[in-house]
Amino acid sequence: MTENEAIQLFKCLADKSRLQILKSLAVEDMYVERLAERLGLSAPTISFHLKKLSDAGAVKSYKSQYYMMYSLNPAIFKVRILDILQQESDEAALQERRDAEYRKKVLDAFFEYGKLKAIPAQRKKERIVLAYISEAFEYGRMYSEREVNLIISDFHDDFCTIRRDMISEGLLGRSSVGYWRMEGK
Repeated sequence: MTENEAIQLFKCLADKSRLQILKSLAVEDMYVERLAERLGLSAPTISFHLKKLSDAGAVKSYKSQYYMMYSLNPAIFKVRILDILQQESDEAALQERRDAEYRKKVLDAFFEYGKLKAIPAQRKKERIVLAYISEAFEYGRMYSEREVNLIISDFHDDFCTIRRDMISEGLLGRSSVGYWRMEGK
C-alpha cells in the first residue's frame, strides 16, 4: 500500500457512516437499498460513501441478478499500520535535504574557524555538534583518554564535558581499555 493509498483509506475510515457501512459489510454482502434501510440513510448518501470506499479499495462490487452487491475487501485491512509507517515516504528526499540544511545551519552557528564557540543548550543541536566532533575519530580504533582529550580539545577547551556527553549520546564507547567510536551513530 502506497502512502497516498493509506491516506485515502484513513480518510474513509474517519467517517462514522462509512465505518458503519464497513461494519455491515463485514457481516454480509449488501446492496445499496439494504444498507440504506439498515443504517437509516438515503440511498444516494450510501452510494456516495460506497464510491469513496471503493476508490480507497475498502469495498468491492459485483452484479447479482438485478442488484449491484457490495462486499468488504479483506485484503486491504490485513496490511499492518506498522508496515505502512516503515515504507519510505514519498517525501524522504525532501526530508533528508531539510535535515542536511538544518545540520549545516547549526554547525555554521556554533563553529567558527573549526572551533566550537559554545556548547549548545538545546539537546538536538548539541547532538548535531557532538556527531560532527565524533567524525574526528576512526571506527575500529581504540583511543586512550589522553588521545580523546587532545582530539576534542582541537574543537573546544572543555573536553571533559564534551567527552562525557559523547559517551552519554552513544557516539563514543568507553571501557577500562579505552575509548572507541560507536558504530551506526
